[in-house]
Amino acid sequence: MWIPTEHEKYGVVIASFRGTVPYGLSLEIGDTVQILEKCDGWYRGFALKNPNIKGIFPSSYVHLKNACVKNKGQFEMVIPTEDSVITEMTSTLRDWGTMWKQLYVRNEGDLFHRLWHIMNEILDLRRQVLVGHLTHDRMKDVKRHITARLDWGNEQLGLDLVPRKEYAMVDPEDISITELYRLMEHRHRKKDTPVQASSHHLFVQMKSLMCSNLGEELEVIFSLFDSKENRPISERFFLRLNRNGLPKAPDKPERHCSLFVDLGSSELRRDIYITVHIIRIGRMGTGEKKNACSVQYRRPFGCAVLSIADLLTGETKDDLILKVYMCNTESEWYQIHENIIKKLNARYNLTGSNAGLAVSLQLLHGDIEQIRREYSSVFSHGVSITRKLGFSNIIMPGEMRNDLYITIERGEFEKGGKSVARNVEVTMFIVESSGQTLKDFISFGSGEPPASEYHSFVLYHNNSPRWSELLKLPIPVDKFRGAHIRFEFRHCSTKEKGEKKLFGFSFVPLMQEDGRTLPDGTHELIVHKCEENTNLQDTTRYLKLPFSKGILLGNSNQAMKATKESFWITSFLCSTKLTQNGDMLDLLKWRTHPDKITGCLSKLKEIDGSEIVKFLQDTLDTLFGILDENSQKYGSKVFDSLVHIINLLQDSKFHHFKPVMDTYIESHFAGALAYRDLIKVLKWYVDRITEAERQEHIQEVLKAQEYIFKYIVQSRRLFSLATGGQNEEEFRCCIQELLMSVRFFLSQESKGSGALSQSQAVFLSSFPAVYSELLKLFDVREVANLVQDTLGSLPTIVHVDDSLQAVKLQCIGKTVESQLYTNPDSRYILLPVVLHHLHMHLQEQKDLIMCARILSNVFCLIKKNSSEKSVLEEIDVIVASLLDILLRTILEITSRPQPSSSSLRLQFQDVTGEFVACLLSLLRQMTDRHYQQLLDSFNTKEELRDFLLQIFTVFRILIRPEMFPKDWTVMRLVANNVIITTVLYLSDALRKNFLNENFDYKIWDSYFYLAVIFINQLCLQLEMFTASKKKKVLEKYGDMRVTMGCEIFSMWQNLGEHKLHFIPALIGPFLEVTLIPQPDLRNVMIPIFHDMMDWEQRRSGNFKQVEAKLIDKLDSLMSEGKGDETYRELFNSILLKKIERETWRESGVSLIATVTRLMERLLDYRDCMKMGEVDGKKIGCTVSLLNFYKTELNKEEMYIRYIHKLYDLHLKAQNFTEAAYTLLLYDELLEWSDRPLREFLTYPMQTEWQRKEHLHLAIIQNFDRGKCWENGIILCRKIAEQYESYYDYRNLSKMRMMEASLYDKIMDQQRLEPEFFRVGFYGKKFPFFLRNKEFVCRGHDYERLEAFQQRMLNEFPHAIAMQHANQPDETIFQAEAQYLQIYAVTPIPESQEVLQREGVPDNIKSFYKVNHIWKFRYDRPFHKGTKDKENEFKSLWVERTSLYLVQSLPGISRWFEVEKREVVEMSPLENAIEVLENKNQQLKTLISQCQARQMQNINPLTMCLNGVIDAAVNGGVSRYQEAFFIKEYILSHPEDGEKIARLRELMLEQTKPIDDMIWTKLDTISSFSAPKKHSSFLFIWFHQVQRTGAQSTELITGGRTVAMDKGRGCKSVSCTASGKEKGVT
Repeated sequence: MWIPTEHEKYGVVIASFRGTVPYGLSLEIGDTVQILEKCDGWYRGFALKNPNIKGIFPSSYVHLKNACVKNKGQFEMVIPTEDSVITEMTSTLRDWGTMWKQLYVRNEGDLFHRLWHIMNEILDLRRQVLVGHLTHDRMKDVKRHITARLDWGNEQLGLDLVPRKEYAMVDPEDISITELYRLMEHRHRKKDTPVQASSHHLFVQMKSLMCSNLGEELEVIFSLFDSKENRPISERFFLRLNRNGLPKAPDKPERHCSLFVDLGSSELRRDIYITVHIIRIGRMGTGEKKNACSVQYRRPFGCAVLSIADLLTGETKDDLILKVYMCNTESEWYQIHENIIKKLNARYNLTGSNAGLAVSLQLLHGDIEQIRREYSSVFSHGVSITRKLGFSNIIMPGEMRNDLYITIERGEFEKGGKSVARNVEVTMFIVESSGQTLKDFISFGSGEPPASEYHSFVLYHNNSPRWSELLKLPIPVDKFRGAHIRFEFRHCSTKEKGEKKLFGFSFVPLMQEDGRTLPDGTHELIVHKCEENTNLQDTTRYLKLPFSKGILLGNSNQAMKATKESFWITSFLCSTKLTQNGDMLDLLKWRTHPDKITGCLSKLKEIDGSEIVKFLQDTLDTLFGILDENSQKYGSKVFDSLVHIINLLQDSKFHHFKPVMDTYIESHFAGALAYRDLIKVLKWYVDRITEAERQEHIQEVLKAQEYIFKYIVQSRRLFSLATGGQNEEEFRCCIQELLMSVRFFLSQESKGSGALSQSQAVFLSSFPAVYSELLKLFDVREVANLVQDTLGSLPTIVHVDDSLQAVKLQCIGKTVESQLYTNPDSRYILLPVVLHHLHMHLQEQKDLIMCARILSNVFCLIKKNSSEKSVLEEIDVIVASLLDILLRTILEITSRPQPSSSSLRLQFQDVTGEFVACLLSLLRQMTDRHYQQLLDSFNTKEELRDFLLQIFTVFRILIRPEMFPKDWTVMRLVANNVIITTVLYLSDALRKNFLNENFDYKIWDSYFYLAVIFINQLCLQLEMFTASKKKKVLEKYGDMRVTMGCEIFSMWQNLGEHKLHFIPALIGPFLEVTLIPQPDLRNVMIPIFHDMMDWEQRRSGNFKQVEAKLIDKLDSLMSEGKGDETYRELFNSILLKKIERETWRESGVSLIATVTRLMERLLDYRDCMKMGEVDGKKIGCTVSLLNFYKTELNKEEMYIRYIHKLYDLHLKAQNFTEAAYTLLLYDELLEWSDRPLREFLTYPMQTEWQRKEHLHLAIIQNFDRGKCWENGIILCRKIAEQYESYYDYRNLSKMRMMEASLYDKIMDQQRLEPEFFRVGFYGKKFPFFLRNKEFVCRGHDYERLEAFQQRMLNEFPHAIAMQHANQPDETIFQAEAQYLQIYAVTPIPESQEVLQREGVPDNIKSFYKVNHIWKFRYDRPFHKGTKDKENEFKSLWVERTSLYLVQSLPGISRWFEVEKREVVEMSPLENAIEVLENKNQQLKTLISQCQARQMQNINPLTMCLNGVIDAAVNGGVSRYQEAFFIKEYILSHPEDGEKIARLRELMLEQTKPIDDMIWTKLDTISSFSAPKKHSSFLFIWFHQVQRTGAQSTELITGGRTVAMDKGRGCKSVSCTASGKEKGVT
């Protein structure tokens, strides 16, 4: 027993099922099924891809999935409960699958393969999601990748944009339309305009150093250098190379790869360079012997530079070779990179001819986390990070750094008693206060672990060496105090021992006694002399000595020997824990020096911001500690200092420290009494705003009000906690008084300089941030009232100060975005203020972008279908306040021309879209009550009329295709749903108020026009959608076209006699609607045409207007691809049924028949035009339609249009003669008059005479190209007469010359005579204009029957060629197939006069044989009675079929329909007479050509004579004698006496041209010795003699005697003429 399923509702087919059992449902693997019932291991249900077919299938073939059921019962809908991303992925991949195969068919290989890879990627990601083992972050990442790929594929395939929220598809019904618009816009912008990254990173990979003179280990140091400011901007990337120039640790990628991080966009410019310094480790001089010295030194080798601008193309620079240079003078090594950048070529040269540094470089964009994700392979293999020098552009809280950068600059040393300068090496140590050396805190650069000591490179014989080497000392804070850096100076000997002798040292403490660190800048250190054996481990010996020349100069009492030698270093501290600022230290230690408090507070503003944020919490504790100590004395100073710190955090560099201050307020702030002083000072400032001349400081205070209120609120909360809520009323009064002061200052109008308005603007920009703080202490309604009063105090004069108005609006915007506004209670209080300001700005059309944003936010908070009372009341307020102005705004901005700038145009589209979304949101929220209230609010019908016209116009604008991007189908469907709902409400008002005596044509016309364009929208044509998309749309919205169609019908029926106003204007629009292939819509709309015919009949007594309009519109609409055969049948059947009982039925049937026949032809024409090449079918179809417009419809303009379409087809097919005849049709409609003609098709505005002249010339040209010169001559004469009548002799001369040239062409050029073919098209599958008709076709040049037959079969590939010439029977006519019957026919010229006249050249006759032919003939021989085997001519009858065409060939087509056919039977005797007549005529023509010397080749004549004299087939003339001259035939056919006599005459006539020909040829024989040329004629005569049986014969005629003797071995001919004898042997 089958029982309905409860839980088993949805599943996926895991094995294909053929459905061979009774009621079985065929399923394929992967199909999704909905299950309705179950029974003993079987399910009954349907596949979702085809829900109409239900059946049974085994339960084991289906894997069940969780799903929820909506609308349980007969129309239940099952929705899978899996992750929405998975659901979308599955349906999308199904849609892609079909389209992907089509890409292959269309040969779009590139996209085919790319899509294939993307689909595989999506499937892999889908598996990861389904397994369910991903972490939350990883799941988010995977979904991001999935949706990115889905969006890419949809875009490539031209599918719809999917709105998403947190990677999941959103249901448009679940969110407001403004939110939907924002989601769509966000995805659209993301797709169109990639976000520019603000952070950039440079990836560097060292490959190798190529140089011929290697052999020593090398150090390579990369850094970034700013040539504009002449300083390094990054730390160094340091790596070591082996003797072969390759990285020393290839197994550790972090040692030879680095990422230079945190480059700002300002640093991607041409004057930023990558500098590479190379140091070799080895002998002092490169030319020294290898064993000369065992000690190794760091020595300069070379330098390379590259501008970072060369990397901005975005391509990876793999295996980039940088040239390596060396300075000419070693002392300039410190600035070699600068010299190379400045191209000071005299100061450096190449290290070798083939020296080069091979590196790989790439510029990466985005924050470091994004880079880690996108280039995970780089980080997984290992890469060192190279920072910028100092802090980055944005300092992040929690960033712990304590880096001291030391640059070893230069030294000044004495010779030391030597004749040459020293080779100085500097060694650096970091020494603790205990005297111990700190281990591993000297960093040469990233890529190399820190070391305990540093050795400088050595410059040869240089007492003033300059190094400029940068080192980083990452010393922990706890090691800083008491530590110092010691520099030891050694002379490096170049002798064999290679000793390094200590000759001096310098030191510098890291921290001063007062707690300040070593100040940034250059320090000149004293070089203390010492010996090699001096023990420097005992630091007490030298720490008491002065270390800096600056200190020495400051303390002149201290004696010092040998101070000539100096050593310079530059220090730079980057620390989040230590400070170099004394004022900062004084402030933090205020209790030690209470007398300095005022000074310290004053100096706080001068301290660098980075110092303040480093010690933010300590600084704030200090300020509030001072406030607690003596609020009377220091209150205002502390307040000002607090304002300074708060505003410091507004700086983008320190913006990220705001959370640090928030945390301080929440967790560390303890000033329970501070709120009193803060309120007091703040009110003091506010009260003096209107009086103060300088407003800068007050504006700083107002800018900081958010955090001031945070401190006030937190202080009050702490006080309440401590005291149990004491002084609450007092606090409220203080706040009220403060806000009253604010309201007073806001209500003041600016006079003079505008400083007051600037202060008002500053206050308004930061005021909304205060709301959330007030909510911590007050009830939401209280706060809303306070805010309403404050915002309500703003002056409402719009034209005072535009900048202030903009800030007011921004304040309103922030208010709407605030937490306060989200509460329904407070929202209802604030909404009137918000709407008031919006209305004011929209009325002035100012700040539209901001207005749109605010409105969007207002509607985002109002959820769809919310029936809460508060929401309904809000909608009431919004409708009353904004609906009208919103409609006017949309009309205004859409009527403006779009800006030319792309960025402005995008902004324009955005603001238009947002206003539209707001309007749609409002209309969707409106209920019956709202509409009723709205309609009742209009005092007069004129107001209601204006409103309806306005809203209908706006709706027409919303329907425009350009309103939303083409892939926003979701948005369009939502908009249409809102429009149709609103129209249904408003149509009732239209019926009630504007019918009968109040009828208003304009408003009804606007309504119908809107309804028609609504139905015709591309996005509603469900037939174009995929099956799945169509199903979703129908489930959600139904077919909105049908709904609107029913509404049109209903409104039309209500019009009554006013329908006449819309006839014939609405015929075209309604016809367009009925052509949509939706059966229900057609059934609703087609009856309206009957109604129109009826009302037109009542008015005019006919419906010619209806007919004319229908015909005009049908042509244009069907040529656009609308309509089909089903529509034709439906139109015919519905209207015929409707008019059955009408009195005007007869004329109605005639109209319907005419329109139906036109549809048949238009459909055929459209189908033919879809084909690629021009063929007979296209031309024939066009001719059929053209004739229909002329003969049946008498539509001259349409007739002329199709003349030109046919003309273009002929030109394309090179049918020049037919093209000329076609254009002649238009020419015949014109007169030689001066009537002005309008511009039409390609013709300009001109007189009728000029157009006819133009046509004549074009026709003559085409006749010329088609070799139909005789017709061209006739037209030349006609136009020449016109030129002559106007005395236009110049053009007359040209025309006569053209005419003469055509005569020359007739005589000189050869023309081929085409063959003609009869073609029958039988069967119902042929187009209407061909179906069961026969035509005669003029073949192409050289085209014979077989070629023509093949061409026709190519044009009709489904046709079957009939193999006989008999007329087909009725079964062939009615067959659902195509049959072609083709055979050749003979043209019968109409005029025989020219053809029979002797002396007319064949060049002329050939034209008349095949032109102007109406009649064609086809002979079919057959035998009657018993066939005589000896002589078949006795019983050989001929069935002669004569075909008469509707037009002569050639004409406007290469084929014309057969109008009439006649079949007659010719007796054998009549057949014989006709055969002889034709043969005689042929002989005469050939002989005359030969005599006139026109024939170059006499073979045709020879063959013809041979056939006459000695017929090889059927016996020739003798057979006719045997058949018809015998006694028996004459006696048995007495009625044929005349015919027999005629046959005898023809046989005698045949001998005359033969004799003449022979005599002619004999006359030309001049010598018996050269007879070969004429021998064929003599042989022919000889055969004639032989036929007689005589041994000799003699012919005497015209005074000439010809005798022939016949012997066994020879033949001789003698001729006597005029007394001369000639002989030929």
